Amino acid sequence: MRIVLTAPCPTRRWAAPALLCVAALLVPCLGPSIRAQSPTGEGAMRSDRLTIADYLNWQDVSNPQLSPDGRQVLYTRTWIDGVNDKRESALWLMNADGTRNRFLVKGSSATWSPDGTRIAYLAPGEPGGSQLFVRWMDAEGATSQITRLVESPSGISWSPDGKHLAFQMLVAKRESWPLDMPAAPKGAKWTEAPRVVTSVKYRADRQGFLPEGATHLFVVSADGGTPRQVTSGDWNHTGGRWTPDGKALLFAGNRSEDWEYAWRESDIYRVDVASGDTKQLTTRRGPDNNPVPSPDGRLIAYAGYDSTDATWQDASLYLMDADGSNVRNLTPTLDRSPAGLTWAADGRGVYFTVQENGASNLHYVSITGQHRVVTEGAHVLTMSDMSRSGLVAGLRSTPTEHANIVVFDVRTPTQRRQLTDINGELLAGKTLATTEEIWYTSVDGMRIQGWIVKPPDFDPAKKYPLMLEIHGGPHSMYNVGFSFARQDHAAHGYVLLYTNPRGSTGYGSAFGNAIKNAYPGKDYDDLMIGVDSLLKRGYVDENRLYVFGCSGGGVLTSWIVGHTNRFAAASANCPVTNWLSFVGTTDGSSWYRNFEKFPWDDPSEHLRRSPLMYVGNVKTPTMLMTGVNDLRTPMPQTEEFYEALKVLKVPTAMVRFNNEWHGTSSTPSNFLRTQAFLRSWFDRWKAPPGKPGGASISQE
Repeated sequence: MRIVLTAPCPTRRWAAPALLCVAALLVPCLGPSIRAQSPTGEGAMRSDRLTIADYLNWQDVSNPQLSPDGRQVLYTRTWIDGVNDKRESALWLMNADGTRNRFLVKGSSATWSPDGTRIAYLAPGEPGGSQLFVRWMDAEGATSQITRLVESPSGISWSPDGKHLAFQMLVAKRESWPLDMPAAPKGAKWTEAPRVVTSVKYRADRQGFLPEGATHLFVVSADGGTPRQVTSGDWNHTGGRWTPDGKALLFAGNRSEDWEYAWRESDIYRVDVASGDTKQLTTRRGPDNNPVPSPDGRLIAYAGYDSTDATWQDASLYLMDADGSNVRNLTPTLDRSPAGLTWAADGRGVYFTVQENGASNLHYVSITGQHRVVTEGAHVLTMSDMSRSGLVAGLRSTPTEHANIVVFDVRTPTQRRQLTDINGELLAGKTLATTEEIWYTSVDGMRIQGWIVKPPDFDPAKKYPLMLEIHGGPHSMYNVGFSFARQDHAAHGYVLLYTNPRGSTGYGSAFGNAIKNAYPGKDYDDLMIGVDSLLKRGYVDENRLYVFGCSGGGVLTSWIVGHTNRFAAASANCPVTNWLSFVGTTDGSSWYRNFEKFPWDDPSEHLRRSPLMYVGNVKTPTMLMTGVNDLRTPMPQTEEFYEALKVLKVPTAMVRFNNEWHGTSSTPSNFLRTQAFLRSWFDRWKAPPGKPGGASISQE
């Protein structure tokens, strides 16, 4: 089956009586409209296949929170509003055995009060934007808007006595710039005053230009009132964990004079809620983050590592006394970054999740350093909350199982119960793609992990087109969680290969840092050897090899087409193609640190690692897709490569996604378009350049 892009539909206005009916209405009206067609003319998609229309009825669950008595689970449920092209969320409540699952209130980011009588959450409110609300969990269900803020709060946490809430929020700072300007004439309509920028980081992807100011911690009465700023100064403060006595908040930040120019530097601080007195608890060079106090308040667990010029370094789990003394590393040999630190109720150890080899599982380490793995399996298991009795609430996903809420006791972790089946009805009767894990040896003897996604009703005697999918980052990790996008591509008859080449996380610091001053490079070899290993299996059509990726995956895709002509077509999405122009135009200065020298001292490394320098070798038809608002890999990176391909008469297309920052899939309709454009582009090219059916140098 293939997706055909036809002329725009005449109208974008329609009405839907219910959410379940939106799919049939929206799919024909996506800009160019989308219709399904078999590439061999065999008719429409089979009804037992997942389709992109199903995405409009897709739902997600997140952030399960156990009531203090462990009897109920509060969670966020997200769905797609196909008419308004956005995602909506609401809070739902169910018993800890999954019964009495029901809607509670519109909102997100909910947390229980310590006594379980109330919840605090974020929802749209007056005068606008997100505001902090409190709802009583009795039969009356009274709800109060607690804040009326100009900026949006985040990071809500209850004080131990339930009387106050802490949160973090931006405090804007106005730049004073006195000018000797004449007064405007009466009735004058002068051009808006220029924006004055003085910060090192002055804009951010998905936010745009940042207001001058800093993020601070606040407290507000749980009954409502005027929030009080607890921290001070021109520094950013993140965290806001209450100490068990309710007298202080722990947070991470960098309160040094040169903080704007620091690279991966932060420390743990303690601020007295009443007085605002702040004490720095850690002092080493390097990042220390996520402080969590022990139940008795005597110890603080946190994650961090010593300063290094490595582009990737896994963090360790550290412990210190409440005053910052007696620091010790509890996981010196783990070489994996701990996340979601949660103290055991008895204070004898810390639970945390670890990403490793494409999976995520729960671990535990005692305060004396005894480490053990709590859960095992080829799944993505995350922990959101833990009760005093040791009941864990989290999410679990596999390649064929969408993320759902699970609970289990840490003493019997294999006795896991799934409480939701969020997309069960939608997937009923659908035949899904299967996923096979593979390992292969690349250059330098490096072992690389990957996964092969095989279409429904896969037949190894047939020949299938292949999509090589490349992750971004470059320091990130593909995992074994459910992917609607891959299932959709596979349902259209594609085999997919996705791998974690060197530079990926989840395999230790040395593996992650293996691309230092060499990206892209040997990670290209890792990808090509992965394709070679798959071709040896005999069920992939070597003439129909395709490659795509976004961000770091876009970098490698544009690098690949400059170093091989084996692919029939490629799509370099939100790429970096010219490091020389990129480092000063992306949303931050940290990328200067990923090169041995500054470009004004010696630009040779920037040029050597830029895909644009190899564009003269490209023969592969290469599409580029980027969001028009992208500040991470700005549009000029796409434009430079596109113009070069056009000058060289290489088949290309530049797809500029509206209403998108970095990436092309944040809005539901753009996710559908991303899927459709990829298959439409790949379906045009049946063989590599120079082969029968492939592209020629003059083909447009």
